[in-house]
Amino acid sequence: MNEEKAVTQNNRDLYSPATVAGHRLQNRIVMAPMTRNRAIENLPNALMAEYYAQRALAGLIITEGTSPSPEGLGYPRIPGLFSEAQVAGWKGVTGAVHSRGAKIFVQFMHTGRIGHPHNLPQGAQVLAPSAIAAAGEIYTDRAGMQPHPAPRAMSLDDIARTRQDFVKAAQNAIAAGFDGVELHGANGYLLEQFIRPTSNQRSDDYGGPIENRARFVLEVARATAEAIGASRVGIRLSPYGVFNDMPPYAEMEADYTYLAEQLGKLGLAYLHIVDHSAMGAPAVPEQIKQAMRAAFGGPVILVGAYDAQRAQDDLNAGRADLIAVGCDFLANPDLPARWQQGLALNAPDFDTFYTPGEKGYTDYPTRAA
Repeated sequence: MNEEKAVTQNNRDLYSPATVAGHRLQNRIVMAPMTRNRAIENLPNALMAEYYAQRALAGLIITEGTSPSPEGLGYPRIPGLFSEAQVAGWKGVTGAVHSRGAKIFVQFMHTGRIGHPHNLPQGAQVLAPSAIAAAGEIYTDRAGMQPHPAPRAMSLDDIARTRQDFVKAAQNAIAAGFDGVELHGANGYLLEQFIRPTSNQRSDDYGGPIENRARFVLEVARATAEAIGASRVGIRLSPYGVFNDMPPYAEMEADYTYLAEQLGKLGLAYLHIVDHSAMGAPAVPEQIKQAMRAAFGGPVILVGAYDAQRAQDDLNAGRADLIAVGCDFLANPDLPARWQQGLALNAPDFDTFYTPGEKGYTDYPTRAA
């Protein structure tokens, strides 16, 4: 590992400043990306700027999943970063966050087959590596819950165009004031749909063995890094994640270790490893997390139902360089201060996670000094 590039401070205290991949962070706490569905007409807005600014005690904020293209807008009211109006909207968010001292990366989430025509703009289609519908249903504002439709299998032209969509969106992100971008290769969305053999049954250079199934992810990561700089590009992966019809399979450990190794060769800013066992997914074995960390060779973010003590323990043990927190950060805008002062936490209101408006979004109380 290049220690100067990765983590320049020997001090691994959760609340102390650190420089990770060249980014000076005010602490080692990351606000994890969380879909909140407040982007009316897929545009970032003043309410979203308030929400992120409230949580800018974090060292690094990773935004909610943001689509790099119209085809990636699979859910209602999620933001994009492919139009001038979206760039303008995000400038308000990045400016508000930077004014409070945090860094902010935008997460690029192309939903792939996890979408519905009711949620997409006119002319956009639900695309995926293969024409295999995901099990289950998806919410639409127009017609409520609907079965996942069968996606259209992406042609080679679709793949090339989508890769360029990520590149252009990354350039838009820098124009909007973001410190970097995170590629969402987890949770059953497009990048992971290429990785997994259950959703990718192609017979060309993008299907079959892991070297082919990983090809699109690596191409996107490489092209994005070439466009804006590798130190501005992170990636999120979810080995053993089952969300959005992604069942485990026998070769998972070897596949994800291979992927981490290939990504590490690109010199990316970080690898963000998701453990969703607190939400019912299989636990990610510690040896797999550490195998991926060793293979990647750069900074690692871990996420998965952390409290302050476990976060500090994993930092002390060298298991991670940064610790990300989701629901507790959603409900506690001042989470880093609450953790440091040993204060009780607000409970999240699950009924308002994805509803429009301020309730359950910007109205959680703060207590910490």
